[in-house]
Amino acid sequence: MDSREFRNAMGKFATGVTVISTDVEGVYHGMTANGFMSISLKPTLVAISIGERAQTLKLIQQSNRFGISILEKDQLEISKRFAGQIPSDESFQFDLTNGFPLIKDALVQIVCCVEQEIVAGDHTIFLGKPEQLYVKDGEPLLFANGQYATLNQQCVPSLR
Repeated sequence: MDSREFRNAMGKFATGVTVISTDVEGVYHGMTANGFMSISLKPTLVAISIGERAQTLKLIQQSNRFGISILEKDQLEISKRFAGQIPSDESFQFDLTNGFPLIKDALVQIVCCVEQEIVAGDHTIFLGKPEQLYVKDGEPLLFANGQYATLNQQCVPSLR
């Protein structure tokens, strides 16, 4: 299989949209990513996956901390800006309410300390231990088939 075929196949898996952020000596940086997942409840761990060419990779390695802002359905423009789809010369105003650069009004804001770094192909996976967590009600911004999406119907409760 070629890389385009693999990418198209992986695009069938719908994900939420996040902005991964970090702070290196007071300079804030962020990038849009959908490579995020919960790993463990005990101990509490999450994972993010960052491409080897992303500027954010080296910055997280320097700071040893990262933020995850899970975007709300009305934050499409923010996602596009941090994905480089909307050029801007203006600096972005991060939410610093909790002492770390996060996206204001995101559904979830998590601040993590890097627990482990794993090089995997052309990406680095960071396992992070959440230090702070903030949650609000709302609907997520989604990404599937190379396009942004929102929920069109109510979620069906899972069977337990």
